[in-house]
Amino acid sequence: MSTARTLSVPASAPMPIPTVLPFGNNLKLLRKRRGRSQEEVAIAMDVKRSSWSGYENGTAEPPFDLLMRISSYFRVSIDRLLREDLSRYGEQQLGILERGGDVDVNGMRLRVLATTVGGDNDENIELVHEQARAGYATGYADPDYISVLPTFRMPFLSKQKKYRTFPINGDSMPPVAHGSWVTGEYIQNWEMIRDGQPYIIVTRAEGIVFKVVYNQIKEKGSFLLCSTNPLYEPYEVPVGEILEIWKFVHFISHDLPEPNLTRDDLSRNVMDLRTEVIRLRTALEGQGRLAF
Repeated sequence: MSTARTLSVPASAPMPIPTVLPFGNNLKLLRKRRGRSQEEVAIAMDVKRSSWSGYENGTAEPPFDLLMRISSYFRVSIDRLLREDLSRYGEQQLGILERGGDVDVNGMRLRVLATTVGGDNDENIELVHEQARAGYATGYADPDYISVLPTFRMPFLSKQKKYRTFPINGDSMPPVAHGSWVTGEYIQNWEMIRDGQPYIIVTRAEGIVFKVVYNQIKEKGSFLLCSTNPLYEPYEVPVGEILEIWKFVHFISHDLPEPNLTRDDLSRNVMDLRTEVIRLRTALEGQGRLAF
């Protein structure tokens, strides 16, 4: 019997308002990107210019009510103002922030991960069957949605990690064929994603996709998704459009993958064919049926 539960996937302990970077630099960066002087922002925040200068230089701390007004003014969460160094963000990420989108840059934002456990309180592997696939992008964090998915265990997988299995459609990722099942390990910190490795990506627009991923978080605030089938063009997905990322672990398929011959294999096969041709030619010459 399976029991549904939710996991608050880790958040760091609350931090005091820093008197050093990155907070002050974040204020300065956001102000300059708006083309505002310290005087103009101080007037908008109803504080003295000298006070605002102190906040940017790290010699003074704003009270919490002012911090809330600053967050609203720049449309950036308090948590991000205090914790993140916005100067490392790409232009696209900053643009999203300035348009009111609070980007989850590295996947470390506190979120609820709905999951199921067995009678022994160990994690199950949920299987997102084809009928449930269409609703996954909206139900992925809903314990009621997750609780009705089929579950199973694989004894060779770690009990300390979270896994889920997804259906694969299409022919964009050979040797993983249409109709296969791909199991992934839940990835919390997106900055740890390795270039050129396969991942299951859950996006708001496309739902579940299986691709080879290239990490462009620092440069562009996005991921580049590529197929192993060269007929499919790579495309970028902003981090703000991504809901979950699962690292490829293995796949199950009813089709036997096509053999992938190495150069040595091909050379060996060619030599075998030449040897066979010589043998046949010698035999025919010996019988007087072939003249060269």
